[in-house]
Amino acid sequence: MGTLYVVGTPIGNLEDITLRALRVLRECALIAAEDTRKTRILLSRYGIEKPMISYFEHNEAARIPQILEALAQGDVALVSEAGMPGLSDPGYVLIRAALERGFPVVPIPGPSAPVTALVVSGLPADRFLFLGFLPRKPGERRRLLAQVAALPWTLVAFETPHRLREALRDILEILGDRPMAVARELTKIHEEVRRGTARELLAHFTEVEPRGEFTLVIAGAPEEVSQWEEEEVRARLEALLRSGRTPAQAAREVARASGWPRDAVYRMALRIRSESEPRR
Repeated sequence: MGTLYVVGTPIGNLEDITLRALRVLRECALIAAEDTRKTRILLSRYGIEKPMISYFEHNEAARIPQILEALAQGDVALVSEAGMPGLSDPGYVLIRAALERGFPVVPIPGPSAPVTALVVSGLPADRFLFLGFLPRKPGERRRLLAQVAALPWTLVAFETPHRLREALRDILEILGDRPMAVARELTKIHEEVRRGTARELLAHFTEVEPRGEFTLVIAGAPEEVSQWEEEEVRARLEALLRSGRTPAQAAREVARASGWPRDAVYRMALRIRSESEPRR
C-alpha cells in the first residue's frame, strides 16, 4: 500500500521548495499535478524525471479511480498549481477519497499564498479566516461579505485581476473603510504588497490596471464596536428613512455603525418602508 503525499510547491520563486519535498518528488512512483506544465518546469529545474498524471477540477471524477489504483501499488505525490494542495483547489476531494480507502496521507509543508500575504500585511495574524476565492457573482460575493462583516478576525481571500475593482467596491460598501493589504504576484519578479484603507486601495487600482494574482488581507471588525440591539437598528433606520434616505442608503449607514450585516439591515429597511406606505 502506498502513501499519498500532499506536497507544497513554490507559489512563484522556484527556490521556495524544501529538501524533503524534492526527495519525495524524486522517490514517489507517480505525481498527480493540477497543472502538469508548471510542475514540469519545477521538476526540470531540479533534474527530476517522474511519471505525471493531470488532476484538476474538471477531470477529478475520471482521475480519482486511476490515482487510487496507483496508490495501491506505490506512493503518489499530489501537487497543486502552486502552494499547498487542498486550499482552493480539487486536492481536497482526492485527499478525502484516499482517506476513505484507508491510504496514509502525509503532508509535506511548503509555501502558502494566504499565510505569506497575511504575515507581511501588517494586520493581526493571531486569528484569521480564509475565504478562498471570492464568489464570481456580485450578489453571492456581497452576501459572503455580509456574513463575515461583524467578525473580529482578519480576513484573507483570493481575487482575480478583472474582478478586483468590483471586489474592493463591495468591501468598502459592506465592510466599511477598513485597513487592508493587497498582495500581488507574491515571491515573483513583480511582487508588490500595497497597504492602506479599502477606499485608498480602490482609488489606486481605479487608476492602475490590476495585473497578476491577488491575495487580499482585510482587518476584522473593530472589537470595541458592539452590535446594536434590534430596536436600536430599527429606530435609526426609521429616522434615516424619514429624512429622505433610500432604503439602500439607510441600510449602508446603519450597517457600518451597528455591526449588523448589510443585507439584514436592508431587508429591515424595506419592511419599514412597506409598513409606512398607505394601504389601498
